[in-house]
Amino acid sequence: MSSDFDIKDSIMTIHPYSPGESKIDTDFPLRQLAANEAPLGPSPKAVEAAQDSLVTANRYPDSSAAALRAKISERFGFPAENLICGAGSDELISLICAAFAEEGSEVLYSQHGFLMYKISALAAGATPVAVPETDLRMNVDNMIAALTERTRVVFVANPNNPTGSYSTGEELARLHAALPPSTLLAIDAAYSEYVDADDYSDGSDLVATHSNVMMTRTFSKLFGLAALRIGWGYASEDVIAILNRVRGPFNVSVPAQAAATAALDDWDWAMNAKELNNRLLPVVIQRIRGMGLQVYDSVGNFVLIDFGSAERSTAADAYLRSQGVIGRSVAAYGLASCLRMTIGTEADMDFIFGALERFIDSESKGA
Repeated sequence: MSSDFDIKDSIMTIHPYSPGESKIDTDFPLRQLAANEAPLGPSPKAVEAAQDSLVTANRYPDSSAAALRAKISERFGFPAENLICGAGSDELISLICAAFAEEGSEVLYSQHGFLMYKISALAAGATPVAVPETDLRMNVDNMIAALTERTRVVFVANPNNPTGSYSTGEELARLHAALPPSTLLAIDAAYSEYVDADDYSDGSDLVATHSNVMMTRTFSKLFGLAALRIGWGYASEDVIAILNRVRGPFNVSVPAQAAATAALDDWDWAMNAKELNNRLLPVVIQRIRGMGLQVYDSVGNFVLIDFGSAERSTAADAYLRSQGVIGRSVAAYGLASCLRMTIGTEADMDFIFGALERFIDSESKGA
């Protein structure tokens, strides 16, 4: 690409984020399992609140999202003055890099971490540093070894997408202990509501006791509000004040704020969604492993299926798409032999079991 504009060199190296597809031509019922979306959809109360809010669509949103921050504070126990809302946690990731990284600095993240860490670092002019993992898990020793005097931000996705693995609270604490006060530890806990492991931490305990830690969360996953783009973060008042300097004044729409507030009030709906995932996730892992495929342990609302080679993964993806199933290629994460699959409804997963069995059967017949 050539341009007459004098653009940062780092921006011209960015490969734009490519989201999972939502539409394909198929004669089968479409099963959208590429983006880790909530199969039960949003709470009806959240839908009603968003619709009702449109009556005042001629008015700008509350820039501080005060009512929503108060509701988050009520639900999770974090002080409202330590909260910030964004257009999805993606925006908060970008704001973190815009505020804390700069040309000549470095942004660290685990090898198979969310692609937006690299993109946001490059947009800020910083150097992204992908740190090798061990068995698709963040390796704390490797992360610590990669720290330099230029490190400004360290991102940890916990749980991690697309691997489904998580870091323990002890691991996060050990990583943080190695950071100087001038380096921000940003813990991306977008899938935290799905995790029940006793040794898991979303990072909020570190935020409560340290000024250089931030936790981000989202309403896109468990709460089913992906289309409205609404996320939030918890950090020290100093970090929140810095981020508010670079945040757009009306970054979260009125319907998004209204829906998210109502979603937190309809906790039973969210817990029903979590119960469905808790029930289906181990079944999906066991059934697909029983077909001879490698499925990595997951604590999220998705599984990572390894087909052994990029060629076989591509063939499986093509076959599933022919059956109306949209999964997610994760070749961009360096996992070309894998497909990521959202945990959908029970009917979705039963269909996928059959589709994968038919794919494997077609391989044996073609051999």
